[in-house]
Amino acid sequence: MKPVVFGLSGLSITPEERAFFAAADPAGYILFKRNIADRAQVRALTDDLRALAGRDDLAILIDQEGGRVARMGPPEWPEFPPAAAFDALYDLAPMSAIEAARSSAHALGLMLAEVGITVDCTPLLDRRFPETTVAIGDRAFGGDAMQVAALGRATLEGLARAGVVGVVKHMPGHGRAVVDSHHELPVVTADDAALEEDIRPFRTLASAPMGMTCHVVFKAWDAERPATLSPTVIRDVIRGRIGFDGLLFTDDIDMKALSGTAGEKAAAALSAGCDIVLDCWGRMEEMAEIVDRIDDISTASRARLDRAMASVAPAEGDFGELIAKRDELLALA
Repeated sequence: MKPVVFGLSGLSITPEERAFFAAADPAGYILFKRNIADRAQVRALTDDLRALAGRDDLAILIDQEGGRVARMGPPEWPEFPPAAAFDALYDLAPMSAIEAARSSAHALGLMLAEVGITVDCTPLLDRRFPETTVAIGDRAFGGDAMQVAALGRATLEGLARAGVVGVVKHMPGHGRAVVDSHHELPVVTADDAALEEDIRPFRTLASAPMGMTCHVVFKAWDAERPATLSPTVIRDVIRGRIGFDGLLFTDDIDMKALSGTAGEKAAAALSAGCDIVLDCWGRMEEMAEIVDRIDDISTASRARLDRAMASVAPAEGDFGELIAKRDELLALA
């Protein structure tokens, strides 16, 4: 198995992709809007990916947060509120906000599980500041570290009740970035004491089964390399001070915050200590370069992957009841 999650080009596996994936044996796949039409098509695609991999517990990822980050949407699937909606309710009724977030994530997870998706790249545990880039914006649960942790925990719990693994992101914190790492490299100049507060939500949820790095330079920790490529940040901060021992994904290595070829970036991220490289765009030439540049998954990373995929029980719950409960609670704000 190669320690990489790949995207696909379309609504089904092409013959070229089928031959490549069968030989490469990636750790999983990630779906985007280009891969999604309706329930029957998505279910057929995920079933096909599982059959190709020969693993019932195959990690099939999606970014389905709610709000503007949603790969599945109307008219086939309902819209879900962004994290900021629960932030607003938390100001008035914290326990109601936590229950609303849990119910929303539970319903969202049922929607994913129905079509065979097993991993959702949410919740964000990034603190929001007035200067935070709009790329994060209303995707964050707020600025208070303990509030962010409480709503993040509820989200993980809701997804798990639906049989879906959540991914805490963006470790060790994207909130102080004032530019979008999709387009350029953010550099955070805050000192260690300030950053200590930013990692509190991640430390509180350090037992989460999966996490994701950010492509952000933290000058207090490593002035030369973004977190994804920094052995210092991954070893000393993410694994050390935060205490995270779950499966660590990179954020998408195609983002413009990182420089180099796809293979160079993938190899550097794994060398720095990431478990799995995330390469989202389904470009055959780049995927082939990555596979050529990286070794098979390590024993430790494979154990983390297996542990994460075994961390949730079969789906349970009523979608309609959960949506109704969430909306009743959100109406309080």
